[in-house]
Amino acid sequence: MLLVVFVALAGALVLIASGRLSALLDLRFRSLWLLATAVALQVAAFAIPGDADAWRITAHVASFPVGLAFVWANRTIPGLWVIAVGAVLNGIAIAANGGVMPASASAVRTAGLEADPSGFVNSDVLADPNLLFLGDVFAIPTSWPFANVFSVGDVLIAVGAAYSIHATCGSRLVPARFHRVPTPTLAGEDGSASRSPSSPPNRPDR
Repeated sequence: MLLVVFVALAGALVLIASGRLSALLDLRFRSLWLLATAVALQVAAFAIPGDADAWRITAHVASFPVGLAFVWANRTIPGLWVIAVGAVLNGIAIAANGGVMPASASAVRTAGLEADPSGFVNSDVLADPNLLFLGDVFAIPTSWPFANVFSVGDVLIAVGAAYSIHATCGSRLVPARFHRVPTPTLAGEDGSASRSPSSPPNRPDR
């Protein structure tokens, strides 16, 4: 939810920074099935009630390399490498703690959250966590809207998403040399590269 709110705010800021939100419609993502698979794995791990059994842990951990494969396939889009670094940090913390993101007790208290001892949860206060510094050690206080805990990986994912939006939309907050200009070239059916819609047409020799 925090990431959704942050992305929405980043999109609103595009208008203030003289960007063009409609440019997001020009994005052409490759291998969308990888993203769909990563989302499906996480939904299966948490949406279906149950304990932390082997298949849920495997599904949760496996969603990260699948998601990274999607990022690699679309690496020409600005900001995705920042998102990838954040996802890798989250994935490392989760894999090191049996499929659960470790959370600090102080962050959970600050956010006003309650531990849920039943079922498989995404983030939890663990008795003996590994790599806690990569876990949910930051918090939005309970007195603020959208109180929750988050990790340094979440921060990088949010920053990468915001950068990608502003670079794509030509926002003044991103230097012009980093703006994303044409849509990535797609391979034609015959294996040759097809021309980007923004490329000028070939002119006959005179």
